[in-house]
Amino acid sequence: MSKFSAADVIQVPVEERLRLLDDIWNSIADAPNALKLSDEDKKLIDERLEARRQNPSAGSSWEEVYTRITSRKK
Repeated sequence: MSKFSAADVIQVPVEERLRLLDDIWNSIADAPNALKLSDEDKKLIDERLEARRQNPSAGSSWEEVYTRITSRKK
């Protein structure tokens, strides 16, 4: 495989970049164990899961978040 830079990719038409992005994303999704969480990341996830268990009504539902995001004026 030949090497190329981000600057090279920017020169490619958008449609081809989207296909490349899709291919890259799929290759990452196909290897979920390739990246390891740090101990700090694991601790943060555990803390957030415990906070959710302690107070399940805290936070916003996906519907509420989506409505807030999509109702923002541009």
